[in-house]
Amino acid sequence: MSIASTRTPSSPSAAPRSAGRPISSCRSVAGEQRLRVVRPGASGSHAAYVPAVVGADLVVPTVHGPVGYANLDHAASTPALVAVKAAVDTALETYSSVHRGNGYASTVTSAWYEQAREEVATFVGARQDDTVIFTRNTTDSFTLLARSLPQDTTVVVFETEHHSTLLPWKGTRTVTLPVPASIEQALADLEAALAHADTRHRLVVVAGASNVTGELWPLARITALARRYDARVAVDAAQLAPHRAIDIEATGVDYVAFSGHKVYAPFGAGVLAGRSDWLDTAAPYLRGGGATARVSTAGTTWATGPARHEGGSPNVIGAIALAAACATLAANRPAIEAHEAGLLAELRRGLAVIPGVDTWSIFGQDHDRVGVVAFTIERLDSSLVSAILSAEHGIGVRDGKFCAHLLVDELLEDPWGEVPATAVRISLGLASTPEHVERVLAAVAALAAEGPQRRYVRTEQGWRPEGDTRELTLPRPW
Repeated sequence: MSIASTRTPSSPSAAPRSAGRPISSCRSVAGEQRLRVVRPGASGSHAAYVPAVVGADLVVPTVHGPVGYANLDHAASTPALVAVKAAVDTALETYSSVHRGNGYASTVTSAWYEQAREEVATFVGARQDDTVIFTRNTTDSFTLLARSLPQDTTVVVFETEHHSTLLPWKGTRTVTLPVPASIEQALADLEAALAHADTRHRLVVVAGASNVTGELWPLARITALARRYDARVAVDAAQLAPHRAIDIEATGVDYVAFSGHKVYAPFGAGVLAGRSDWLDTAAPYLRGGGATARVSTAGTTWATGPARHEGGSPNVIGAIALAAACATLAANRPAIEAHEAGLLAELRRGLAVIPGVDTWSIFGQDHDRVGVVAFTIERLDSSLVSAILSAEHGIGVRDGKFCAHLLVDELLEDPWGEVPATAVRISLGLASTPEHVERVLAAVAALAAEGPQRRYVRTEQGWRPEGDTRELTLPRPW
């Protein structure tokens, strides 16, 4: 299967320019390297200093030659912060067992592990008696919570949810609400579901921000409504935590979950934070060492608190990395929000005026959102679009249904009847720059008007330009 170009291929001299990060200067603030990123139209006095990321100077191959990588895929995974790498490097110097030894290295590492828990608790605004459990990721966190619910719990969840928060619950006691057309409809549907729930316990599960459209859910209003029906609220904060502050106590939510790889820490560490009563009475998530208070021939007494569900040797370095990321984001929140808001405004303005391009929304284009935009180009397969952006322009985006199939199916409804109902997602973050936004807007406009510069063939690895000579692998790093 192939698709032909509709224009004359560009010469190498016409390749997308690679200005790299538009950095005026680099400086050290409180011992941490930061980048001064100048937004379009901003004067030097208004430029924001934002935390630096590892790999900011990555150069990638395109069919025109190497260019600086435009990272517009933060919703899938964020690069590690320089501050996180520094914390990990330091922790590895004394890396040792946790809670299992009196040696110096073990004592230091154990203290850092528990301090990491305290840092995360501060980051999410946890109450004094909340429990913070380290998990593998958001999916792991919600699976743990699902196994901790009392037997007579009704779970109410919207079809808008990511699969990690849509799928863990028992089907017989789960009410799945349709994609709402407005916030008011969402609240009305939620109230009806809670009013008809005939179980003693109720749990509302909702995303803080959509991973498809970036739109924010009104957590305070949802929590106030849930309280009227003695229901608890669990928030998927995977797409919220990198962009906006979380405050469990202020919003009144009961549980929050997110992943380290969404907040500029490496893969493999996540968090479930919230009320301890259900967690302390549930069966241990992992039965083994560390989860026990006492084991004898007469039986086993399980620990309470975080240890109950953190059986086995924990991911100490992951927890420290996650804590370092949380501390860095919290300390730089205003600059981060300003940086992302400028990029998002420019991106949305640019996409809105490109003929043949549609952007997608749950609650309407004016609804508050973080830097996530899903779009389609008329009559072009989204996987082809993302392949072209990469091969011809050095741009990284995500395509597909983003582990939110029900929402994407409802939004797109196979709009042209000729291509799969999937979309392209641009997601902004600390590795994104004004030049990246300019580059993707120019690329999308050219693609919508004229098509790809090359002929593309669908292979087992996806769409590839014919005659592709790029080297897409690197030697093993070990």
